Amino acid sequence: MQGEWLRRFDTPSPAPRRGTGTPRLICFPHAGGAASAFLPLARALAPALDVLAVQYPGRQDRRHEQPVDDLGRLADALTAPVANQTRPYALFGHSMGALVAYEVARRLAARSLPGPAALILSGRGAPTARPARYDRLRTDQDIMRVVRLLGGTTPRVLEDPELRDMVMPALRADYRAIGAYVWRPGPPLDIPFTVLVADADPVVGRDEAEAWGELTTAGSTTRVFHGGHFFLDAHLPRVAEVVTAAVSEAGVGPLAVTEGR
Repeated sequence: MQGEWLRRFDTPSPAPRRGTGTPRLICFPHAGGAASAFLPLARALAPALDVLAVQYPGRQDRRHEQPVDDLGRLADALTAPVANQTRPYALFGHSMGALVAYEVARRLAARSLPGPAALILSGRGAPTARPARYDRLRTDQDIMRVVRLLGGTTPRVLEDPELRDMVMPALRADYRAIGAYVWRPGPPLDIPFTVLVADADPVVGRDEAEAWGELTTAGSTTRVFHGGHFFLDAHLPRVAEVVTAAVSEAGVGPLAVTEGR
């Protein structure tokens, strides 16, 4: 447990202990997602990176809290916990999480707080002043239609009425947050971007993904994977390799892990 917002998952016992200088990766989940979505990636990245995952209100161990339905308020709430790091770190966001990670990075830069060395953005096109396709969903039926289009594990959950009642409040709030989000022009970030996109993602094209490069002065690299919107788990070894390289190329690691520290 890392306070109210951040969670750490145990990695397999044979993995060496994390050194005090091991770079940290803070991960932001997709709409309807929870911190546990990053458990496979955390295990794949150990011990090179110390992975923390954001737990939004309204799910898992925070299920009794009210979900946040405003992306700006969500980024505001996360800015201090993210800035309060004692080692170099990078941010990783998938789908909605990419927008949240980006907005947190913007707030850190605007307030001259310690910011990430790299930003890794997955499954989401660059924000624009106009809402992206599929962002403004008015009814539960619209949300379920798009969730089924995207795939992953959530569509199976929605088939069970009891489970559906549990996950719909978070989904509604997240899609309200995405639908109301309006990107406002501002200074580009001075952080290298690595953008991950799938070749058969029904809601994000390569051009939209590559447009992230216009929002940084530090360069942007796009990596294309085979599959749909939820491609991460299907390509864990390569995703882990790309993420580790992005952090390493940002000049903060991965550092050597020293046993017993």
